[in-house]
Amino acid sequence: MKSKTSESSKTIHTDSVLPADANSLNGLFGGELLARMDRVASIAAAKHSEEVVVTASVNNVSFGEPVPVGSILTIEAKVSRAFNSSMEVFIDVWKQDKMNPKKVKVNEAIYTFVALNNKGKPVKVPQIIPETELEKKRYDGALRRRQLSLVLAGKLEAKDATELRALFD
Repeated sequence: MKSKTSESSKTIHTDSVLPADANSLNGLFGGELLARMDRVASIAAAKHSEEVVVTASVNNVSFGEPVPVGSILTIEAKVSRAFNSSMEVFIDVWKQDKMNPKKVKVNEAIYTFVALNNKGKPVKVPQIIPETELEKKRYDGALRRRQLSLVLAGKLEAKDATELRALFD
């Protein structure tokens, strides 16, 4: 199986924030943003694996600032690292005012997806070749994030989390 670059999975979605998407403070509902990020990230994971994918976990979400009604919202997702059948997808979110072309980063998130075959069984996915400094940084941190998630889920003993232990030795 041939490795791929993060760039090859890059998926960008741009949309408007409409009144139906907003809370009582006229800002985008957090749940609406999570759903939009999940859709964009799932496309990035499917492009990388060339398989059907399912969301395995939402590992981290950082809400930076509100996104008002009328904003232009851009969501970018890339696979940051692939393991056996799972892929970590890093998501960046920007807003901009229709009258101001300057984008402001308002959110980032990390989701994990698993590739499945037509029988619903996990399948192996291609490895990632990070190219940019940011891709390398995210790639390097992915194993620590994965080990932390597995420890917290009770699927990995803390003593076996070698990347995490190396931080404290």
